Amino acid sequence: MVEELKKEVRAKMEKSLEALRHELSQIRTGRASPALLDAIRVEYYGTMVPITHIANVSAPEARLLVVQPWDKSTLPAIEKAILSSDLGITPSNDGNVIRLSIPPLTEERRQELVKVVRRLAEDARVAVRNIRREAVERLRKAQKDGELSEDESRRAQKEVQEITDEYIKKVGEALAQKEAEILEE
Repeated sequence: MVEELKKEVRAKMEKSLEALRHELSQIRTGRASPALLDAIRVEYYGTMVPITHIANVSAPEARLLVVQPWDKSTLPAIEKAILSSDLGITPSNDGNVIRLSIPPLTEERRQELVKVVRRLAEDARVAVRNIRREAVERLRKAQKDGELSEDESRRAQKEVQEITDEYIKKVGEALAQKEAEILEE
């Protein structure tokens, strides 16, 4: 029971960490990243699909994204989707590819983004702590029901705390990395 619980705790915490990483990848920094376009959907034959399903997105330079559709007839739809997104970037269409020049961030915008990133990291920490709390409650209930001895319960709670500390540290590392990305010129 204890090993299953630890596996479950680790899996749930990993999902929380992955969700944080996904959220962070969507936040625009001064650097071009193909992940910026992950959330943008394009109408393709009556269906909304992610840009990555109908085009190749690359970052040949630090401040440039290039969207190269596999079907040239989708260029106007891709351009329209990018314009209507909340990225605040104007696409440049040359008939073959769409170029997105990523403007440098203002200092004020950088500070706003750092606040957003810190809030996301704190939400992830809360999620990890909630997973720990649920696990500890289950261990205490198992002890109360006689399924675990007091020593086993304490040892398992300690192990759950160690897993929690590990994931809180990983959240902190992801936060520090994204903050550094945002604040670099």
